[in-house]
Amino acid sequence: MSEKLSYFNIGKIVRTQGLKGEFRVYPTSSNLERYFELKFFFIEGDMEKKYYIERVRQVSPSIFVFKVEGIDVIEDIEPFINKNIYVPRSEAFELEEGEFYVADMIGLEVYTLDENYVGKLTDVLKYSDNDVYVVKNDDGREFMIPAVKKFVPNIDIESNKMYIDPIKGMID
Repeated sequence: MSEKLSYFNIGKIVRTQGLKGEFRVYPTSSNLERYFELKFFFIEGDMEKKYYIERVRQVSPSIFVFKVEGIDVIEDIEPFINKNIYVPRSEAFELEEGEFYVADMIGLEVYTLDENYVGKLTDVLKYSDNDVYVVKNDDGREFMIPAVKKFVPNIDIESNKMYIDPIKGMID
């Protein structure tokens, strides 16, 4: 298994909000409540400096407005537009049984239930009904596997393997 990521991307700064250093964040976490509990984050390009949150409010289902300590004018936030924000793994929200961080899944080797190698998991697409796993084989072909128990009965992060039970045409 490859080394686990130390930081998770939880959003992207998309624009300023007003003139007093507030900014809009597009969330990349599926757990939107986590933003109200967030105490600090790091900004892409500088994983040493913590930005401590003064307040957060949600202005739409897909946008949060942040105010952090030390950023009090619009000019202070402008250099960070289009930068991602991160939290350390230790601050990531806890998962339910059978849930995994996408960052830990990328690179899993994918096999059918009868141990035939299919490829590697390269991406997880987020849709309202269910996620879709993108698996790329050694020839560069991509297969879309719905992330449902019927087609993905077993994911073993520790052994770096995912097992699928494809229907006819799914990986042919």
